[in-house]
Amino acid sequence: MTVLKTSLRNFFAHKGRMALSAVAVLLSVAFVCGTLVFTDTMNTTFDKLFAVTSSDVTVSPKDAKDEDDGGGTGRPSSLPASTVEQVAAVDGVKKAEGAVASTSVTVVNSENKNMGSSTGAPTFAGNWTAGDLRSMEITSGHAPRGPTEVMVDADTADKHDLKLGDELRTIAATGDIRARIVGIASWKVTNPGAAVVYFDTATAQRTLLGATGRFTQVSVTAADGVSDAQLKRNVAEALNGTSGAYKIQTAKENADENRKDVGEFMNVMKYAMLGFAGIAFLVGIFLIINTFSMLVAQRTREIGLMRAIGSSRRQVNRSVLVEALLLGFVGSVLGVGAGVGIAIGLMKLMSMAGMNLSTADLTVKATTPLVGLLLGVVVTVLAAYLPARRAGKVSPMAALRDAGTPADGKAGWVRGLIGLVLTGAGAFALYTAATADKASDGALMLGGGVVLTLIGFVVIGPLLAGGVVRVISAVLLRAFGPVGRMAERNALRNPRRTGATGAALMIGLALVACLSVVGSSLVASATSELDKSVGADFIVLSGQQEIVPNAEKAMQRTPHLEHVSRSKAVDATLTSPDGKTDDSGLTAADPTYAEDLRRTTTEGTLSAAYGKDAMSVGSDYATEHGVHVGDTMTVAFEGGRTAKLKVAAITDDDTSFDQGARYISIETLEKYLPADRIPQTEMLLGKAKDGQEEAAYAALKKSLHDYPQYPVRDQTDYKQELKDQMGQLLNMVYGLLALAIIVAVLGVVNTLALSVVERTREIGLMRAIGLSRRQLRRMIRMESVVIALFGALLGLGLGMGWGATAQKLLALEGLNVLDIPWPTIIGVFIGSAFVGLFAALVPAFRAGRMNVLNAIATE
Repeated sequence: MTVLKTSLRNFFAHKGRMALSAVAVLLSVAFVCGTLVFTDTMNTTFDKLFAVTSSDVTVSPKDAKDEDDGGGTGRPSSLPASTVEQVAAVDGVKKAEGAVASTSVTVVNSENKNMGSSTGAPTFAGNWTAGDLRSMEITSGHAPRGPTEVMVDADTADKHDLKLGDELRTIAATGDIRARIVGIASWKVTNPGAAVVYFDTATAQRTLLGATGRFTQVSVTAADGVSDAQLKRNVAEALNGTSGAYKIQTAKENADENRKDVGEFMNVMKYAMLGFAGIAFLVGIFLIINTFSMLVAQRTREIGLMRAIGSSRRQVNRSVLVEALLLGFVGSVLGVGAGVGIAIGLMKLMSMAGMNLSTADLTVKATTPLVGLLLGVVVTVLAAYLPARRAGKVSPMAALRDAGTPADGKAGWVRGLIGLVLTGAGAFALYTAATADKASDGALMLGGGVVLTLIGFVVIGPLLAGGVVRVISAVLLRAFGPVGRMAERNALRNPRRTGATGAALMIGLALVACLSVVGSSLVASATSELDKSVGADFIVLSGQQEIVPNAEKAMQRTPHLEHVSRSKAVDATLTSPDGKTDDSGLTAADPTYAEDLRRTTTEGTLSAAYGKDAMSVGSDYATEHGVHVGDTMTVAFEGGRTAKLKVAAITDDDTSFDQGARYISIETLEKYLPADRIPQTEMLLGKAKDGQEEAAYAALKKSLHDYPQYPVRDQTDYKQELKDQMGQLLNMVYGLLALAIIVAVLGVVNTLALSVVERTREIGLMRAIGLSRRQLRRMIRMESVVIALFGALLGLGLGMGWGATAQKLLALEGLNVLDIPWPTIIGVFIGSAFVGLFAALVPAFRAGRMNVLNAIATE
């Protein structure tokens, strides 16, 4: 009880000094809890959607996949309408309906603007059935009744200001269909962001499947008293020998399958965000260690008195740990509440971006606050353990010394030696990774090198502080005379404290520098490879929808073009001469593709691979399976015949474009696949006639104007898009790292604030002998800038080393250019100086307002 009372008294006596540590715990816990609540809410939203849209039993083609496009044909796998009649006659079936659904569509309005989601969610098109009333209700107009009528979901209508009477054009593989909106249907549950359009059954079959009398699935409703499992068995028995051609699922099985696909994406997002929360926790550890180390140092005399009157080492140790427990508990409780607020904020942000998430589905599982509390408390107590041990070692004789005497003025040589060993081991691991022959082997060494060098720099930080701070001070502070020299000495007074404070900032900036180097190198490598390998002037890529035949024909008819090359992804299983199979498929292209995308060969000539019954393989595949020019490959085309193709070329896989691709001609593809199984084109490359590049560019944009889903890019556009995409990805990562950097800045603020308290008497004496308030504030600001730049210098140097090593591994995948983004690195370094200035504002202001006599009288 005495220990608890002492801890409570000390905690509340120094609550102001612990506030920033509590904020660090709060932010870190909030990020964790916010991530869990946000992802749980998304799961709840999708679960409700899948539950309400799944029929009691669903019958679909055996080869149908999620978002099925019929093997790239743009026409989903389908089953005959007679199946509906067969299923309807089964015992236990109340109703059976044929449904048509496809995601291989694009819907545009009268102004040719895409009505699809901007978040990557699919656009669904299908026929309106009675089963859709489970999930939607018509709130305006009526269901479509003919080929010129369409119904749209209310969310899409609101987002794009659509109303009854507006015309929509649906672009599908079989052609375009224009129809006017005659109805708007509202979701009964939250729609996460997909756009949905409905046609009458005949129009949906003709437009989406290219044939009447077929459906993509049969939705079956069970009669009263019949379970889904029993109904599934009855349907399977009724379909008899043909049941093997169908996939039959209960509502639960269908929902579970959909949930599994969404869950994989959700897990990636959740663990990525939790990873950044972990980084923030790691940075917060340094803040907490510094806080308790400085509080223990400031209470040295008090602890010595406690020891003199009988307190044991264990009691003193427990007293500090109880304070940490209180700090962790308070910060965690507030963090759990803030986490729910963060989750709601993320939901609003996603809604603004086009993904609808309702707060009515907000899901806070019982485990979420428990995880937040446990994590916050455990991390805080563990971080306070070392300062608590030092407190327990305070001698009773310390009661005779002045309070605030630092007990760790110099970093121990043992610590320095351990730091050097760890850093050396990490550097060796990075060197091994950079010289690895395989990226998979080097990746493990890279991870180990990153961890070891990070820990090594943290451990060796106090030793580095002396030299690095002196160099920074010589460049920046000496010009400010005595004030600058005092700022330097203050930063050097306690190397362990300076090292820990700088290390917190170092972690975040090291990751920023590493990702900047990797991102910049990726863009530079891709740009270099584009200049070297791409001979085409124009590139048209498919996005959510493969390139439809009408768009392909429009490009081929464009004037000023010398030729257009098509590229198609083909599902096929290959058997090499050594008898091993591989189902990663082929690339079918026009012979001019070899001119538009230049590939060097290690054997044979690439043009020969586009000959009759010929193909090429990549060098890695050839080495692994012992394939040479002249060998015969057995190729089983999915949905077609099996072919014997002769290897006419082996392409060098030292490239970032089409690495590992195996080429055949489209003519060969058409020989072994029926016309209705030929996949749509996924890329078109265009070559302008000499001197007509600008005219061809303008003509192409005009030709594809009616197909906004396929933007036309020349090489300059493509390079800029690569740069923009990488920039967006890096900005998102930087945003997630911002929390760790904010916590690090709080650490600098906290260190300075506690340092000012620790040096209260010293500050009073300096003011008494003539130091002005302005000079005092300047001294503290300079000290802060030096600490921030120390952390920035270590972090940026470490991060660039990690990034350069990662690029060496990427070079094994064809990304050969190392590009250091110096403007970003220099900008971050300069920004760190401003961070130091900002962090010092409040501590410097408080120091300047001290009463001189009261400060001198402080013990």
